Order: sequence, then C-alpha cells, then structure tokens
Amino acid sequence: MTDLLANLNPQQKEAVECGEGPALVVAGPGSGKTRVLSYHFAWLVLHAGIAPQQILAVTFTNKAARAMRERIENVLASPEACATGGYDLRNLSLGTFHSLCARWLRRDGEAVGLPREYVIFDDDDSQRAVKQAMADLDINIKQYSPSAVQNAISRAKNDMLGPEGFPAVTPFDRVAARTFHRYQELLAASRAADFDDLLLLVVRLFREHPEILAHYQDRYRHILVDEFQDTNEVQYTLVRLLAEKRRNLYVVGDADQSIYRWRGADYRNVLRFQKDYSDARTFLLEENYRSTQNILDAAMGVIRVNRSRVDKKLFTGRGTGLPLVLHEAYDENDEARFVIETIAELVAGSVREGEKPVRPGDCAVMYRTNAQSRALEEEFLRANLPYRLVGAQRFYGRREVKDALAYLRLVHNPSDAVSLSRVINVPTRGIGEKAYAALQDAAARERIAPGRLLLTLAEPDAMTRVASVFPSRAAPAFAAFGQMLSGWRAAAAGDSVPALLRRIITEIKYRDYLRDGSEEGEERWENVEELMAVAEEFEEIPLERFLEEIALVSDQDTLTEKQDAPVLLTLHAAKGLEFPVVFIVGLDDGLLPHMRSMDDPEAMAEERRLFYVGITRAMDRLYLLRAFRRSAGGGGGVMEESRFLRDIPPELLGEEKASGRSAMLREGAEVTLPFTPAGPPQPRTARYRSGMRIRHKRFGEGVILEDQLHGEDEVLTVEFETAGLKRLDADAAPIDVME
Repeated sequence: MTDLLANLNPQQKEAVECGEGPALVVAGPGSGKTRVLSYHFAWLVLHAGIAPQQILAVTFTNKAARAMRERIENVLASPEACATGGYDLRNLSLGTFHSLCARWLRRDGEAVGLPREYVIFDDDDSQRAVKQAMADLDINIKQYSPSAVQNAISRAKNDMLGPEGFPAVTPFDRVAARTFHRYQELLAASRAADFDDLLLLVVRLFREHPEILAHYQDRYRHILVDEFQDTNEVQYTLVRLLAEKRRNLYVVGDADQSIYRWRGADYRNVLRFQKDYSDARTFLLEENYRSTQNILDAAMGVIRVNRSRVDKKLFTGRGTGLPLVLHEAYDENDEARFVIETIAELVAGSVREGEKPVRPGDCAVMYRTNAQSRALEEEFLRANLPYRLVGAQRFYGRREVKDALAYLRLVHNPSDAVSLSRVINVPTRGIGEKAYAALQDAAARERIAPGRLLLTLAEPDAMTRVASVFPSRAAPAFAAFGQMLSGWRAAAAGDSVPALLRRIITEIKYRDYLRDGSEEGEERWENVEELMAVAEEFEEIPLERFLEEIALVSDQDTLTEKQDAPVLLTLHAAKGLEFPVVFIVGLDDGLLPHMRSMDDPEAMAEERRLFYVGITRAMDRLYLLRAFRRSAGGGGGVMEESRFLRDIPPELLGEEKASGRSAMLREGAEVTLPFTPAGPPQPRTARYRSGMRIRHKRFGEGVILEDQLHGEDEVLTVEFETAGLKRLDADAAPIDVME
C-alpha cells in the first residue's frame, strides 16, 4: 500500500489513511475523489484488516459504482496486496442507494409487507399509475397535471411523509393528497415499489425491526458515501441508522456542487453531518487535475458569492491555460451557428503549436433547459454534423423497449397492473378499453389482480370459466393471453432471461408488429434486438435481478463513447462528466439563472452552483455564450446578460470572438469533418435608416442611430427623448415613421 499511496498528493494521502470514527472529505471538482474513496476502501482492507464484504460503499450512479469497483479491484490485485494472500471480492456491497436498498428488500422486505417478487416502477410507470389514480378519483388531468402531482408525491416521500402526513393546504395539495392515497393502493395491488419507496421502506424496515437493523450494522463495519451533498432526508437517515453502532461513517462531498434540490437533495446535509458528528475529521481536497487555472479562477469567482459553504482555494498543476471566450450572439440560431463553426475550426486543426488536436467527441454543449436543445439540434442537422443527445429519450424509455420489459415484468409478477395495461393489447389482439375495464371489474369481484385472473384462464376448464367470469367478445383473446402468460411463467423457471425474452417476442409476433415497412419500424425493431443483446449479458442471473438492474439504470449510464460526436446535454446531466472543450449557452437572465429562481434565495444559490458545475466540467477550453434576443425562453424580446457573468474576473476573458462566420470558414479553409457548414442567412432589404425619426407606442419619439440587418431580422438602435437608448426588433416593435 505504501507504493500506491506514493501516487497521492498530501491532502489525498491524509484522507485515505483516516481510520476509525466519522470523517468528512470536502472534495473540489476534479480533485480525485473517486481515487480517494477507492484507496480508502483498499486501505481499510490492507491496513485495518477489514474484510471487503464488511464495507458498504454508496454512490449515486451505476457508472460511478463501476469506476470505484474497477479501482478497488486494481488496487487489491496489486503485487503488494497479493503478497498477503489475495482477497475475495465477490458479493461486495457497492452500488447506488436504490440498488442496495432493492437488494435488501428482496431479502427482508416481507417484514414491511413487500413480497419478494415485487417489481420496481420507474418514473414512466409511476406517472401511469398516478394518471390511473386520478382517473379512479375523477380528477381532471387538464386542471391538475399528473406530472406535477407525481412530483409532489415524490417530494413528500423524500421528506419521509406518507399519505396521512401530506400537508393539504391548497386545492392542489388536497388533490395530491387524495391521489397519493390511491396511488399507494395501486402500488400495493401491483406488488410494486417506486424509486422513493425503495429507500423509505428500508428506513421503515430498520426502525420497526431492530433485529434486522442490528444484522446490517454488524455486517457493515465501515460505511462510505460518495456525493454526500446530493443526499436527501431519507438517505441521510438511512446511513445514520446504519452507522449508529460503530460511527465509522466516511462521507465525500462538496456543497458547491449540490444541484438536485428539485428532487429532494439538500446540501445542508454536509453542515448537518458536521453538527451531528462534532468529532468528525475534515479533509479538504483542493488540487484539481482536470482544468486549467483560468477555468478554476472563473469558477471560484462565481461560487464565492454563495453563503453557507466551506471555502476552498482550487489550484492545478496544469498551468494558466487559454483565456475563456465570452460571445454574444444575435439570437439562439446565431448562438448555435457559432458553436458549430467553432467546433469545425478546432477539429480542422486550427490550434496553437503544442496544443492537442480536438476531436468532435471532445466537445460538449451545455444548457439550462431541455428546450434549448432545439436550436442546437436544428443547426447540427442543417450542418450535417452528428451529435449525441444525453437525457432526452433514454434507450430504456423507448416504447418498444418498455413493451418488451413489461412482458418480462408481468411474467415475474402477474399482479403488476401497470405492465398488464401496457401490453394487454400490444400487439393488437382485440382487447379494447371496454374489454379491459370488464376484466378489471371481474378481477375486483374475484378479489384478485387482473393478471392473476388471466392465469386462471389457462386451466383445463378455461372457456367455461371465461363465460362465467365476464361475458365479453374479447373472452377468447383473454383466454389466449392467459395461456401464453402461464406458459411463459413455467418457462421462466428453467429458461435464461435471453431465452425467455426471445420466446415472448416470437410468440406475440412482435417483430411483424414493429416492422411495418417504415424506417421508424426498422429502428424500433433494432432497439428490441439491442435489448435482446443486453439480455445476453445477464444470462447467468435470475429474471428478478435482470429487471432490477434495468430499472435502476440512469441517463449517464447510457452515455457511451461509440460515436465520435459532440455531446448536447443539460447542466444537470453534466454532473460527474468532463470534456476538453465546453460550450455553455443561454447565459441570459431568465435562463441561467432561471426565471423561477428570481424570488427564491435558495433557488438562486443553486442556480449559481449549477453554473459552477458547468464551468468545472471544462478541461482546456471554455466558451460562454449569450444572445441579444431569443424567440424561446425570452418571449421574443431583448435579453439581459446573466448576472453570474459579472462575477467572472475580466482578466480571465480573451477578446470576444467575432460574431457571424469564423475567419477560417470565410477564407475557405478545408474542414476535415463529416459535415458541410451551412451558409449564412441571406439578408433582406432594410426598411429603416440612420437619422430617421420615429414614434414608439410606449417610448415616444426618437431618432434611429443605427440600423443593422441579421439575416431576416432588422435591429434598430434608437435614442428616445424621454426613454433614452433602446435596441428594438424592427418587425415586432410598435413604431411609426414620422414625416
């Protein structure tokens, strides 16, 4: 271990060698926190004599868990470690909060009423269940948004509130409270748990069954938690319960990077930890291995305005680096063109001597809201440039993939009403809404889940039973479906997951259903083939584990390096990633910071943290972009620059790059990219001219000082007698020319 510690800086080494008791590692961006966590795990094994299975390590994404596992395996497979006889690294408790809780509930969930064969509802499943609950209660979904109700329920669960404790103050609250009750009933009927329940049920399990809590406390002698600033109330309670006996709680986080307040994360848990564990040792990781000093200085200029934070002085051995580029575009389309032209210039090799060449995949374009990707995507398509879009439509969220998985979930758990409603008539088998309603009514009379009622139709006297249960024209279709479901459940006992999936796809003739002759149909079938390929990787595990693994995949876990293309993603999705070249677009008040944060100091502080996270994703080059006007997000009016830009020291910014097409492209230099940049928009004839006197409906009389054409847009700079200097969109402004 001595040789391995030689690779650490003094701050990292001190944090790794922390022994017994609570500890807080405040890790700045790019400071090697994954290395510190992994080496601390290995240090406990090699130096403190702790068995790997006695350490619980919690991360927030599967990707982070894989990275930590690989590092731990590499360290413990070193010659120095092997000299002690080697270590058994099977059955490590290393994963996300949700995956670990799902595993514990498989073992002990029946103690809190959750059957072993339960299924996990993802966000899409939960929203379908919320819609069903609202329909059952005759709540108008046009008046009350199901997604808003779902978010309210999720927030309540994150605050450890059940339906009975839900605060029903406003009319919306009362609707959400009623829906919450019915939603939980639907979950129970489906033998399901949503993501929030996975955590809540484990906390309940530990509190109601001290003997079970004692089992896990004895098993895990040390608890390690990554990204601690992103924990919510439930997660904080969970780790505190587990650490109650030995107090060996080792948390790594940075309050400056807490950006998930909207889903319950509370950066104040870092401060709460320091209060609850007043004897905890604190370690600062301030040396950054990712970014240049200019980028770090800009980030510190932005974040130091926030209060209630641990101050850090980020530094790097990578040198000063290039100045940041601040560019003001005319509108969002001009902003997108600037991004594409700059990428083209960098990839074409227009870099300074000694600098690394830039590949398309080195570049990331970040924005505050998903809607901002529209202009960027259109310009990328117009330029014939491929791109990767993160966090929009996940592979596991695509319709055909969800259908196939719903069949598997139904085989595993016939009580899963959400999965049954999804596939009961997919492919079409003559079971419409009325017929399905008849099935639900019959199941209610029989006091059984609809899916389990269908299984009874596979029995020898099936057709007689069909007639007695519900006289419906769809009865034969119900019987046929029940017989298929029964056959799949029997096959599941002996078949592997890929074999079972292939059998289902074949028997329902799903290939013929999807391949309708269209290009979209072919793409949908390719997605199903990709799912079957994924299933092959899980051939040795049971169906319930396969479904659990798939349900817990996050957006970042689906980001691959297969395509060498620029990445488009929100600032929230950028957490944990890094890129040599970063563009942050939309730096206008109302977008970043978002207009919803203007009257909320806590929300404004998080917006600042979001910008800080975006800046610190950049390794070598950082471009900051804003627009004079926007058709989206700004109502078509003139925008004000983001107030956060004023906190970046001016000396860190180079000369603003010229707007319009870059000099390289204007001069006809060859572009070695698989796309042809679009030509500039053709200007129209000006309607106004300098010196012309006008009258504005609101601002009164004034004189045009400057008239500029931007493609199809004409922008006037006007000096008004009473309102002063204004810039106006000539097409939208209510102006008249005076004689």
